[in-house]
Amino acid sequence: MAKQNSPLVLGTEPIGKLLTQYAIPAIIAMTASSLYNMADSIFIGHGVGPLAISGLALTFPLMNLAAAFGSLVGVGASTLVSVKLGQKNYEGANKVLGNVLMLNILLGVTFTFVFLFLLDPVLYFFGASENTISYARDYMRVILYGNVVTHMYLGLNAVLRSSGFPKLAMYATLASVVINCVLNPLFIFGFGWGIEGSAWATVISQVISLMGQFIHFSKPKQLIHFHRGIFHLRSEIVKGILYIGMSPFLMNMCSCLIIILINRGLKEYGGDMAIGAYGIVNRIVFLFIMIIMGFNQGMQPIAGYNFGARQFHRVTEVTKLTTKWAVGVATFGFLLCQLFPSLIVQLFTVDDELINASVYGLHIVFAVFPIVGFQMVATNFFLSIGMSKKAIFLSLTRQLLFLVPCLIILPRFFGTLGVWISIPVADATATIVTAIVLVNQFRKFKRMPKE
Repeated sequence: MAKQNSPLVLGTEPIGKLLTQYAIPAIIAMTASSLYNMADSIFIGHGVGPLAISGLALTFPLMNLAAAFGSLVGVGASTLVSVKLGQKNYEGANKVLGNVLMLNILLGVTFTFVFLFLLDPVLYFFGASENTISYARDYMRVILYGNVVTHMYLGLNAVLRSSGFPKLAMYATLASVVINCVLNPLFIFGFGWGIEGSAWATVISQVISLMGQFIHFSKPKQLIHFHRGIFHLRSEIVKGILYIGMSPFLMNMCSCLIIILINRGLKEYGGDMAIGAYGIVNRIVFLFIMIIMGFNQGMQPIAGYNFGARQFHRVTEVTKLTTKWAVGVATFGFLLCQLFPSLIVQLFTVDDELINASVYGLHIVFAVFPIVGFQMVATNFFLSIGMSKKAIFLSLTRQLLFLVPCLIILPRFFGTLGVWISIPVADATATIVTAIVLVNQFRKFKRMPKE
């Protein structure tokens, strides 16, 4: 393999250079993906209407649930591949690749059949009304048709990054985004397919990107590639993938529960437009979250490899540098949304009621946003080195221990305001717990000998 694509440099090259090399492609890809999601909402808002944005917001819990199963395999596999490469276990890394493909097919097919059958009852439970159910149903039915493709596409992209090809992973995502952005207005405005057109654009773009990934992993010259003997599900690999991936799985499951509570609370105290406002705020938050996730994806193979090689000082160094960059991005998002909220929201809609509700929510949700960058990197740090129990503890602390009780209790006293303020309250309290756990782990690293 060419030196720049070799995972072996993860243990020798300067941390700053490596993080730049691995994070920038991921950030570009994640930002482009997030910008597409924003463009998706903008096209739907202007091409279909404000209630369609509310309908789209109702699909978020189900999309998070699908992402939970995708991350269960993708994140677990990427960490496992990084650690095995650090241990020079190349055949083991190849077997992980084969198991990723089979697990994604199995989970994707099962998920599709279950939720196609239960789609309407699920959407009503999520907070749909007679005004919004048709939009949510039309969009989600098409997304479910392509769910297997989405799972394979995300899983293989995670392995691409971990096996030394962050740029190829970026190109796969960019290809999907560009195709999506071309097809979206064509299907919505040109063909008049409405919200279904947006969903079909998403599925078709991912099919094309998946074909490119298959071509890469089918080349025998690659260190990690498809070949006979790797597609049989092995219990030790499956257990390893699921064990490591359990943290992001539970995080996404909790996110699903949280979005349900938010949508139901906003529907009760604010109506369909309040749900639409959350849909817009969620897209804006998602942009900055995805950039931070790009940093995390760049950090993951570096931390995983060096942990496997027992170079703990490098693990600490890449975590601290990633934290600085992530907090910087979160702070920029905080300033932007506090100073220019109306200008941002008006990109999505011209409806005055929806604009006012969205600006109101944006101010509150971004109140303590700078600390979110630190909290996300710290949780990812434990994922990257395979310490899933601590990652699960940190993610569940924020979502179950703090955010869920707030969403249940505060709206009863403060109505719509109580729904919105629950988010920054949970972020602030969870960050304190995260800081304590992370500092304690760094102290342990200093006491651990190198091999």
